[in-house]
Amino acid sequence: MPLLYDIGLGLYHAGIRVAAPFVPKAKAWVEGRRGMWQRIEAKRAALQGCLWMHCASVGEFEQGRPVLEALKELRPELPVLITFYSPSGYEARKDFPLATHVEYLPADSARNAERLITLVQPKAVLWVKYEFWYHWLTAFKRNAIPVFLISAIFRKEQPFFKWYGATHRVMLRCFERLFVQDDDSRDLLAGINVTNVTVSGDTRFDRVVAMAGTAGPIEFADRMERRAHGRLVVCGSTWPEDERLIASVVDEVHFQAIIVPHEVTEQHIRNLMKSFDQPPMTVADYEARMDEEGFNWPTVLVDRYGVLATLYRYADVAYIGGGFGDGIHSLLEAAVWGTPVIFGPHHHKFAEARGLIEAGGGFDVKNAKEMEEVLQRLLSDPDALSEASHAASKYVKDRVGATRRITNAFGRRL
Repeated sequence: MPLLYDIGLGLYHAGIRVAAPFVPKAKAWVEGRRGMWQRIEAKRAALQGCLWMHCASVGEFEQGRPVLEALKELRPELPVLITFYSPSGYEARKDFPLATHVEYLPADSARNAERLITLVQPKAVLWVKYEFWYHWLTAFKRNAIPVFLISAIFRKEQPFFKWYGATHRVMLRCFERLFVQDDDSRDLLAGINVTNVTVSGDTRFDRVVAMAGTAGPIEFADRMERRAHGRLVVCGSTWPEDERLIASVVDEVHFQAIIVPHEVTEQHIRNLMKSFDQPPMTVADYEARMDEEGFNWPTVLVDRYGVLATLYRYADVAYIGGGFGDGIHSLLEAAVWGTPVIFGPHHHKFAEARGLIEAGGGFDVKNAKEMEEVLQRLLSDPDALSEASHAASKYVKDRVGATRRITNAFGRRL
């Protein structure tokens, strides 16, 4: 038994419960799971023999979604169970139309795993990218349920490749097949004798191309783009440090900006407004005045969810937030439009950041001076902007096809 794993997991779950009265995310994690088993029991008959996809949160869901949609097209009669670990993922996709039921993943234990498997008798399971839970995976193997890991990427610093990683290596051997993003991941796994691996690429490329193909117009952004005269920067999924950086360069470079914060809370919005000498105007205020003759405003704040991926189509350049914190957010949502991307220095875990830099469509910056230099070059030199735009678009388009490769292999098991 993975004793240390169980001890660590038990302490982690205890910590979440202790923190719940004080930390909103912990509270949502605990409260969301109340009534979980009753909800699953109520859907038991409808879920028999389901295709089950599990994701950590929204980002992983978007990676798994193209595969789920393709498999559902092949087998429309199959019920679908989708589970999330995080409350944000569950809340964002709890009404996903292809799902028979959307639920939280119960805590990882042998008892919970056997209970849920007995209830819904899944036909096959998709596990997306980073989800490794010992008791769930070993239960799938024990019950001869095929489980596939998709869009996975591995790094040498992960426990699988360390002397103390025996429990993690057991998890890898529970998968019928691991679909990885790149050759480096395949080679790392081969080094620990895990060879049931296919280099399929990243399904996010398929997803962003599909999203771009169905995107509708956004009127305020269209107006702003025309008034920006080739100097519109969409700043997406920003955090306070990103916003301070943007505020420090917007007047120096003289561009117009649409800012879409990662978190739209009252406190965050108030602090963001204070970062600028001329505070951003909210979308509602901009829309109320945009028909006025001669009206313009340098910075607009988008205090709503669900429009960022489409907003990138209007940008001459995009700034993607998170690179001064835990890591950058989605670069591909911007790059698919042929929009060059700028981001902070914390991107070593993201293959697409390295790829876009090497292709010439991505630029990492460490401070305001570097960001100012990149923006000046791109916004003042049409040839430089055109070259970077072509590189960003080509990087995405050259990498589509992961969904088809995974579906061709996975579909035979349904």
